[in-house]
Amino acid sequence: MHSSVVSHFWTLILGTIISLLPIINPIAVSSTFLAITEGDSPERRLEQLKRACLFMILILVVSLLFGTFIMNVFGISIPGLRIAGGMLVVGIGWDMLNGKPVSAKSNEVANNAARAKLDISFSPLAMPLLSGPGSIAVTIGFTSLATGYIDYVAIILGIGAVSIITYIILRLSSHVVKVIGTNGMTALTKIMGFLLVCVGIQFFVNGLVGIATEPALIQSIKSALK
Repeated sequence: MHSSVVSHFWTLILGTIISLLPIINPIAVSSTFLAITEGDSPERRLEQLKRACLFMILILVVSLLFGTFIMNVFGISIPGLRIAGGMLVVGIGWDMLNGKPVSAKSNEVANNAARAKLDISFSPLAMPLLSGPGSIAVTIGFTSLATGYIDYVAIILGIGAVSIITYIILRLSSHVVKVIGTNGMTALTKIMGFLLVCVGIQFFVNGLVGIATEPALIQSIKSALK
């Protein structure tokens, strides 16, 4: 394999990890995960976590593989997807950066509902806690970076790496919450939020550049100037 191809392969893997990890933010999910699995045995908690991580991979890989088909069905262009995804990601990151509060009452109701479920691995753990609208939008956006099956393999490996990192962090969630504490969780959430804002703005800019460099648009401008 040519060195430039290898470099691009690893760039896609790292880019996928860097883009998805702040959105999924497993450290911030740790406290919620502990709450919705409260009273479960360690074995039951790990079983739910494993299933949730597998569901997360499935959801994101399906979004990646069928994202282009969905876009074609609804007539969505790549630049349009980048702009919409960028706006969504910026919104999520902005809320995290500003520490948008979650009502304690509504959070308690959600946790109680989750605990009442026999299986919380798919909902609410995998969807929407781990693979929500933000991560799905970003994953579909990756289709614009993939030009061949090797690129898709790289992105899927990146998704798998994010899933493994998420599994490890949530498996150690009780220790993570104790060590980091409330202030540490808040600080990390703000850092992740800032990264998300940066990623979202870059998506938005790429979308605008894509529209500005559209051959049809350039040709129409040239025709109008003649």
